[in-house]
Amino acid sequence: MKKTQKSNRRLESSEEDKGEKLQKVLARLGLGSRREIERWIEEGRLMIDGKLAGLGDRVRGTQAIRLDGKPVALDAASQVRVLLYHKPLREVCSRHDPEGRKTVFERLPRLKNGRWISVGRLDFNTSGVLLFTTDGDLAHALMHPSTAIEREYLVRVMGRVDDALLERLKEGVHLDDGPARFSDVQDGGGDGINHFFYVVLTEGRNREVRRLWESQGLTVSRLKRVRYGEVFMPSKLKQGQWLELPQKDVDVIYQMAGLAAREVVSVSQREQVRHERLVNKQPRPRGGRHRRAS
Repeated sequence: MKKTQKSNRRLESSEEDKGEKLQKVLARLGLGSRREIERWIEEGRLMIDGKLAGLGDRVRGTQAIRLDGKPVALDAASQVRVLLYHKPLREVCSRHDPEGRKTVFERLPRLKNGRWISVGRLDFNTSGVLLFTTDGDLAHALMHPSTAIEREYLVRVMGRVDDALLERLKEGVHLDDGPARFSDVQDGGGDGINHFFYVVLTEGRNREVRRLWESQGLTVSRLKRVRYGEVFMPSKLKQGQWLELPQKDVDVIYQMAGLAAREVVSVSQREQVRHERLVNKQPRPRGGRHRRAS
């Protein structure tokens, strides 16, 4: 048994000495997906210590990496940043829009290295919680269907809603791309034909909330995401504003993704004060079984 443990430790040490695969390190920096970076390697766009990189090459923090002739700082991969953004209406979640519309990336702080990666998307006419990170592995894990992270929305619908209709939405209906359902629906108040509901999904398919209500002959006139997993929208964070999350909140997000937590870039004292002021009053979860991250 002891020989096996020593052998495993030697193997782990040997793997660490070799470094990590180039595409994994650069994906963690947020430069692109692993497949995208593998394509860059095949196209000859990456160099390691002055030599063309090859598929399967491993790198350590001391090596010089260049992409299209420009240096890539590997030490930036050791720390991570995560932002909570209050997406307003009429912004798209792509980096560039051919129609010239505003994008969610325009308001984010500039990075010296890497790039911001959006954790999922929100429709042009949907507002609310949108996370950004510099860690490509974290973004991928959060968006993967296997994590089944809850997304909670405040929705205003037009039309008559009864208990039987709500039960159908919770039991499941068939949409064009397969069955869909709300895991929870809570009354949010309202009078007449305009009524608010809090609804919860555990996946992020295109326009799923709107399509579920439309399948019952109802129209969604307002839609806002108020929670992503354990992350709630701070009540004082205005539309178009972002908030840099501190270590304790980022630890919760890594736990949601099923990944080991990583160290965040140090947040300035000014940003810490701003964070405490904005999260002082958090919205209460509507579903009784939902809890808020501490």
